[in-house]
Amino acid sequence: MPDIVDQPTRSRMMSGIRAKNTKPELAVRQRLHALGFRYRIHVVEVPGKPDLVLPKYRAAIFVHGCFWHGHNCSLFRLPDTRRDFWQAKIDRNKQRDEQVSGQLQDAGWRQLSIWECAFRGSDQIGLDAVIERTQRWLRSDITVQEIRSAETVGAK
Repeated sequence: MPDIVDQPTRSRMMSGIRAKNTKPELAVRQRLHALGFRYRIHVVEVPGKPDLVLPKYRAAIFVHGCFWHGHNCSLFRLPDTRRDFWQAKIDRNKQRDEQVSGQLQDAGWRQLSIWECAFRGSDQIGLDAVIERTQRWLRSDITVQEIRSAETVGAK
């Protein structure tokens, strides 16, 4: 199926998509702060420049977009146009995510990935559930955790 807009328009639209300070990320930050959690954002010294870093808990939190990270959920669909380009880009992102995960583990950081599908879509679990699970994870000894939609809870 061809794109419904021309290439310059699509390029402008795609370049406007934020890499940081996204709506889900801001929502998580606001709620955690209100609950008394203190964090730093986009810390360059921590592998992968996590969206939130909680030094007290030695925890790094990433809020991932399902499309950009090729998540196995209903929100991810490879575009019909320039499939090779998008597949290569998403594969590179997934490879970088794995590298960063290994670097964080080697450096002794705990890591949480919160997926966009937890906030959006028909199977979303909602912000309240995301925050409750994040709090529980922060206070636990679990090293690596993911929060995702109800649809993908069993998958990993």
